[in-house]
Amino acid sequence: ITTVSGNEFLLQSDIDFLILDWFHAIKNAIDRLPKERSCTSRNLEFKLRRSSSIELLNSLDTESKEPKPEHRKSLIFRLNYSASDTNDRNRVKSRLKKFISRRPSLKTLQEKGLIKDQIFGSHLHLVCEHEKSTVPQFVRLCIKAVEKRGLDVDGIYRVSGNLATIQKLRFVVNQEEKLNLDDSQWEDIHVVTGALKMFFRELPEPLFPYCFFEQFVEAIKIQDNATRIKSIRSLVKKLPRPNYDTMKILFEHLKKIAAKESVNLMSTQSLGIVFGPTLLRPEKETGNMAVHMLYQNQIVELMLSEYSKIFGSEED
Repeated sequence: ITTVSGNEFLLQSDIDFLILDWFHAIKNAIDRLPKERSCTSRNLEFKLRRSSSIELLNSLDTESKEPKPEHRKSLIFRLNYSASDTNDRNRVKSRLKKFISRRPSLKTLQEKGLIKDQIFGSHLHLVCEHEKSTVPQFVRLCIKAVEKRGLDVDGIYRVSGNLATIQKLRFVVNQEEKLNLDDSQWEDIHVVTGALKMFFRELPEPLFPYCFFEQFVEAIKIQDNATRIKSIRSLVKKLPRPNYDTMKILFEHLKKIAAKESVNLMSTQSLGIVFGPTLLRPEKETGNMAVHMLYQNQIVELMLSEYSKIFGSEED
């Protein structure tokens, strides 16, 4: 759109009928403007989003408080789009509906081998079944890499890595390409820790299953420390095997991080803040989220500080 004052606005979309909606919204707004109203460049400061037709109309229909004589003109605009009638729009919609209805389901594509089962975003037990293990290989590789070159790094797990590189690592893992975390492109250990946190964050169901959330919260509320530890231990033992084994190896690793607190500045409390909301959360957010977060952090912190009592054998 080019205004009489020379300001230009670019409205861009790959969806034809959406562009048509914008075109009609702008045209109708201009047609409704009384001749005595002015539309200056100040009135056209807006940002368009896909659902912004109303916002656009409001912006175009705003009256200037002190219009200057030279601005008392209707808006002149041009759109690099050939406007079609309603029938064209309906035809586009019809074609899109047919395309979507014919598109095969994700399950069908996976069964035909066209789409591989992905590691990120899949249920934990499915990843483990696919790998014939009880702990995802990616989790083991990340832990090994961090313990090899990240235990002494300041802010390990708290400092964020480059998101673009983390997404690249995510892509490699999902494509089942051979992963070597010693490769120079993964040199920044914060990329490895960021990817590991992302893996747990993207689990459809957290490492602490939804059905256990309230039970863990009630357990952490227990005042007597010995009873609290015993209750947490009992709940951990009831977890599905992949959840228990993955949790055990992860917390053993985080305990090693906390043991280097004097160097990396990551205490059990700091790790609780980082991993609490990542590892356990309610299926539906109800009540006070700040209170939930406090309990989430406390559960992780307790399990780290009392690791041997919670994950040790009965004799321990």
